[in-house]
Amino acid sequence: MVQFHEHIIADLLEEPTAGGGLVVISSGLALHKLIAGFLHLHDTSEGTLLILSASPSQKHSILTSLNPNPNNEITNSPSEITSDLPSHHRLSLYSSGNAFFITSRILIVDLLTRRLPTSAVAGIILLNAHSLSETCTEAFIVRILRSSNKNLYVRAFSDKPHAMVSGFAKAERTLKCLFLRKLHLWPRFQVYVSEELERDPPEVVDIRVPMSAYMVGIQKAVIEVMDACLKEMRKTNKVDVEDLTVENGLFKSFDEIVRRQLDPIWHTLGKKTKQLVSDLKTLRKLLDYLVRYDAVTYLKYLDSLRASESFRSVWIFAESSYKIFEYAKRRVYHFSRSKGEDLTTSTKNVKSKKRKLDDSSNDKEDSLVTNGNSSVVLEEVLEEAPKWKVLREILEEIEAEREKQATSNDERVVEINQDNNGMVLVACKDEHSCVQLEECITSNPNKVMRGEWEKYLVSKVQLQALPKRNKKKPQNPKGFGVLDGAVPLTPTKGVESSSIATQEQNALLAAATEISKRVQKAIQVVDDPQNNVVHKGRGKGNSKGKKKQPSKNVPLKKDDKSKIETSSVKESDPSIPVLKKHVEGADVEKPDNVKKIPSVHFYAYESGQQVLDILKPSAIVVYHPDIAFVREIEIYKAENPLKKVKVYFLFYEDSTEVQKFEASIRRENGAFESLIRQKSMMMLPVDQVGDGLGQNTTMETESPSKQNMVTRKAGGQKEAVKEMQVIVDMREFMSSLPNVLHQKGMHIIPVTLEVGDYILSPKICVERKSIQDLFGSFASGRLYHQAEMMVRYYQIPVLLIEFSQDKSFSFQSTSEITDDVTPHNIISKLSLLVLHFPRLRIVWSRSLHATAEIFASLKANQDEPDEAKATRVGVPSEEGVVEDDVRAENYNTSAVEFLRRLPGVTDANYRTIMDGCSSLADLALLPMERLAELMGGQKSAKILRDFLDAKYPTLL
Repeated sequence: MVQFHEHIIADLLEEPTAGGGLVVISSGLALHKLIAGFLHLHDTSEGTLLILSASPSQKHSILTSLNPNPNNEITNSPSEITSDLPSHHRLSLYSSGNAFFITSRILIVDLLTRRLPTSAVAGIILLNAHSLSETCTEAFIVRILRSSNKNLYVRAFSDKPHAMVSGFAKAERTLKCLFLRKLHLWPRFQVYVSEELERDPPEVVDIRVPMSAYMVGIQKAVIEVMDACLKEMRKTNKVDVEDLTVENGLFKSFDEIVRRQLDPIWHTLGKKTKQLVSDLKTLRKLLDYLVRYDAVTYLKYLDSLRASESFRSVWIFAESSYKIFEYAKRRVYHFSRSKGEDLTTSTKNVKSKKRKLDDSSNDKEDSLVTNGNSSVVLEEVLEEAPKWKVLREILEEIEAEREKQATSNDERVVEINQDNNGMVLVACKDEHSCVQLEECITSNPNKVMRGEWEKYLVSKVQLQALPKRNKKKPQNPKGFGVLDGAVPLTPTKGVESSSIATQEQNALLAAATEISKRVQKAIQVVDDPQNNVVHKGRGKGNSKGKKKQPSKNVPLKKDDKSKIETSSVKESDPSIPVLKKHVEGADVEKPDNVKKIPSVHFYAYESGQQVLDILKPSAIVVYHPDIAFVREIEIYKAENPLKKVKVYFLFYEDSTEVQKFEASIRRENGAFESLIRQKSMMMLPVDQVGDGLGQNTTMETESPSKQNMVTRKAGGQKEAVKEMQVIVDMREFMSSLPNVLHQKGMHIIPVTLEVGDYILSPKICVERKSIQDLFGSFASGRLYHQAEMMVRYYQIPVLLIEFSQDKSFSFQSTSEITDDVTPHNIISKLSLLVLHFPRLRIVWSRSLHATAEIFASLKANQDEPDEAKATRVGVPSEEGVVEDDVRAENYNTSAVEFLRRLPGVTDANYRTIMDGCSSLADLALLPMERLAELMGGQKSAKILRDFLDAKYPTLL
């Protein structure tokens, strides 16, 4: 453990009466080790320690820090409490005094059902405190525990300082909802942190890799398009102009900033403004993917964007957007005439490009595909990522330095190398990059690009050929000549008049079909034991690169039917652990003139694993710079001061990658400066801990009118206030409404309900729908079934439509509401639902607090619900029909629905008819007088009797 972790622990432990505190540290400063330090200090005699809101990666990191060696079992290692454990087993674990990981949903249910003795809990550790709010379940848990356990401590942690400054007084509101008064800030520039991390820093080599000309052009074009979209956004006058900068647009939080400002007025915005918000997110991905992925993958992503967003996107029609597609295409291939004339640029530019390609790649291949007399030539460029070559040079340099040290007779070097395992760690953002870089090192990078290119062409065939095969093959099979790789000897009239775009598309499809045929032939010959026959058969291709085609198509033999699916499974296969991804230096296939490289491990940031303490590398290559991983390297070096660590940073020169990395540092420092100012001005109540935590806090102060109403009754004696009860479905604890209801003084009873979400009384059943859930329930048909069940079992079924407090209280703008009933309109769907279930009430709520007020109003003058009865509603019985029960078997739903559709039968009299006769057959035999008595009048009885006695021809 580093020393500043000990200072943090000492700060939290020095005031035991403070009840804990909120700790905000910089990202990457080993939060999992800090939590492990607290777990080491926990004593079972104090009580149980509960760890909430921990992600799976955080759980793994904490357990790894507690027990670095998996073979050694630690007795006090925290285990996890899940819903699979029976209630009595959970009760014994709560009373054991150990530390446990637990979800907030399980804990709140056990608290409300009194399975957890609050006195047995010593404290709570809350992770990811930046995601908490006043209405979250974690705040609900803390309020219940503090109301009955005054000695409880709460220690909340967050390593996302920029998230703690989003919104108004986020840190102060978080402290209040957790009943804390201490805020501890530990930025990277804090004195203890900076002194320790800078005492013996690792050796750093900053390498700036120049981008290719096309990459520079794409980046410039994307920034121009992003700037144009931001200018359009500023014209709306609905967003804070200070936030609309290109630098802010590089981060994911930019979407949250814009949406938070636009959500209250989202229904008043036009389609163009809404699309601009989505386009800014897409442009940010384009900048990120440009420096992360290879040229073919980037082009494939652009093709998907063009297919999915071409009709509604704004950025595609910007002035510079065509450069993005054009330059991305030229990084992979370009077309020219057979005489060397480019279709889109002058001959001079084509010659210069070919000269550059000859210099950069000695084994470049050109697939020439002609289309009649037009002689369109497809020339493959397959531009490699500039970082690939630099990474190879770095690995060769590391191996050369180690060989040089090995031959040295210096004893000090030998002692240092005894602790050096020779491991090189390459850190990337995602698994796709790790797999691709591993292939680049184990084989030729040109081979990797060739494989990606062939997958791209095969995807072209699959997307273009399948629709045509279904529609036109039986009627007009001659349209498949180009797709079959065949070139017509005499061009037809249509080919002569075809555009350049059509010729280019045909050339791509012909090249793709040729590759598909080779793959199919290779698959057929796989069963042949003579492997040489395969190479002979495939060596007779018509393309210029026939010598390389066999080796390039070998990996594709494994893709039996879908090359793309196989490659995607390989890239994201979770069964391949990140820690096992390594390349041994002796196993690398390389020519004789290529230098040896050391053993390499590849690590993806998205995996969340702490690999530095496990692998203990001596050299680290940061392929994709990340501020959190840089801090992890500093912590690793501070904990191992005697170990020599060399770090290589790979940046694209003058790229948004550098700008984003530097902006992330400035953004974090600015967040801490804002938190420091907020801390100096916070207004926290003195009785923040321990007082005013009862359930009826909101009901203690009554209005004078209510007090005066009872002055003439028994001399103003207060009536005994009856506690309101609400039965809540277990699944509803994913929302914040039970928390708000508890704040209003209602007693929450968590059970598993088959019908409804909230039972307010024996007559009132409520089905709660958020806006997103409402749209999904209509699409799946689930809402119809839920409304049918509520109408069947309850006298007053209620559909509660709950809006978010920070969003508009409207489905759509007034201009979008039409008079016609359309199947895709939400208003039309609601109207049809009400017409089908006339007894269904719809309640509109602006926010959670408004819902609590509505529930209190609905429960006025109503009996309290029966828990035992509510849990039996809608549940099939195993022993048959029980008398006076409310189970589903007591009702013949088909007969009831048929009865309600008969003429003269209404919602007011159909229950009386059901009580007066046992079946539809008995109803048909009832005399007129009895029908009038049951139906409440002669008119309704006559309508039904005329219908039942009518002859068959009259119904035609």
